Amino acid sequence: MLLKGDGKRYIVSTGDKDLHTEVGVFKLGQLSDVEYGDIITSHLGFEMQVYRLRAADLFNSLKRTGAPISPKDIGMIIGHTGLNKKDTVLDAGTGSGILAIFMGLVARRVVTYEVREDFAEVARSNIALSGLENVEFRSGDMVEEICSLNETFDVVTLDMQAAAEVVPHVLKVLNPGGYLVVYSPFFEQAKDVRIAIDTAKFEEVVTLECTQREISFTERGTRPSTSRVGHTGFITFARAI
Repeated sequence: MLLKGDGKRYIVSTGDKDLHTEVGVFKLGQLSDVEYGDIITSHLGFEMQVYRLRAADLFNSLKRTGAPISPKDIGMIIGHTGLNKKDTVLDAGTGSGILAIFMGLVARRVVTYEVREDFAEVARSNIALSGLENVEFRSGDMVEEICSLNETFDVVTLDMQAAAEVVPHVLKVLNPGGYLVVYSPFFEQAKDVRIAIDTAKFEEVVTLECTQREISFTERGTRPSTSRVGHTGFITFARAI
């Protein structure tokens, strides 16, 4: 659940006992008796409204270990692959767990790998906070783990520096017609990935970039905002034959 009030926001669950904040203590046991839109009050009289937790709330509130994949790019991944409730996903380069969580809200199951233990600690916490039971976290280097996996998946997502080393082994764990998705922040990484894909048996290969800009509305006029989200990364899609 999401608690919001006077510019403050907290992600909580009904299993928690108390939420200690600068505006007082909220007894979270009462959440089992409230509906979305209701108000709960701290012992100091501060009011917070209860909302249903959504993916955007998680993106804005979860702890981060660097720059996570942005919602605009996540949307392109879900839309291009047609990710749905029947799919299983293999995700490598968990980071903060943002992409795994977003996909977990759509897919049947997500298995996500992270090699760095400092990132893994944050990812475990974020996944637990999301309340998703269909996202399984595993510690490990996908460069090594890909060769010993005996599972198959409908979508494989790679957000890791050594993605090009993993690409040649993806087909053995990807179901026919499934998608490989690789996120690359730099041209050089995207090129290495394309070279690796070209030597494997994939089709419908395309590398895309999605930019975003907000429109500003003022008394003087309407124009693109001067603050904008420009380049975040290149996303390469390839489909298994």
